[in-house]
Amino acid sequence: MGDRKKHVIKMAHQLFMEKGFQNTSIQDILEYSGISKGTFYNYFSSKNELLIENFKSLFEKLERKRDQLLIGQDPANIEVFTRQIELQMRTNRENHLISLFDEVYTSNDDELKEFLRQYQLRAIRWVYDRFIDLFGEYRKPYLFDCAIMFSAILHQNLKFHAYAYGANTSIHKVVSYSVARAVKIVEEVTEAKESLIQPDILEKWLPNLSREEKELHTEFLSLSLSLNKYLENHDQQLKCQELIRFIEEELFQSKCQRRFLIESALNSLKAETILASHPDLLKIEQLIHDFYNQ
Repeated sequence: MGDRKKHVIKMAHQLFMEKGFQNTSIQDILEYSGISKGTFYNYFSSKNELLIENFKSLFEKLERKRDQLLIGQDPANIEVFTRQIELQMRTNRENHLISLFDEVYTSNDDELKEFLRQYQLRAIRWVYDRFIDLFGEYRKPYLFDCAIMFSAILHQNLKFHAYAYGANTSIHKVVSYSVARAVKIVEEVTEAKESLIQPDILEKWLPNLSREEKELHTEFLSLSLSLNKYLENHDQQLKCQELIRFIEEELFQSKCQRRFLIESALNSLKAETILASHPDLLKIEQLIHDFYNQ
């Protein structure tokens, strides 16, 4: 994504936070970001598409930062999970995401609603997968229910804590309290051996990475983080980062990986003199090979 397009998305998001999505017109966005109508429609087919691009950009940054918190850590460490949830809640607050979500839910726009529905499924799936890390494979039949209950408890606790304490609301306190309640819920539900929604339905709604793919993804994130630090202040930094991000999305987020595009992006990285023989790039190349031969 070009810098100018990113600028438009950033400016539009500021307007959405200040005025709301519905009350922000395309003309407002043109004036605030300093672009022409032709440029706007060259980037986006509609204001809805701009909002979706905005959400995607925020979600991708959040997921990347959240995954980075796991690098080199024990996945079963509940303190790491707590920090990941805190990061997510702070991102929601700083970007006024809950109010924007509410606007979408009360609108008549099916495209936006479906996009957020898919995001909600991904968010619940992530909590469910992390609960497996935290509480063990043997509790899997009950952990999808627990993930749903935890998410509801967390958001309601944060909402009413904000009502009660306003600016003094402590995200850390709310998240820690909610995580502690989740631990007890998991114990109780497992002991009762009661299940409301079978986790298998997630595979129909949202196919997931296998355990081997998750391990490869974690390794990829570690290597990409190392490369991004190596590229700091280099004139090709943004280009290389975009290529690395594209490879990650194709491998681990796309339902149908386009191998020829992945290899093309990898070759473009290898063509950069600064990266040509970098050991981390060679490891990424081997990782891609392993991904297709597992």
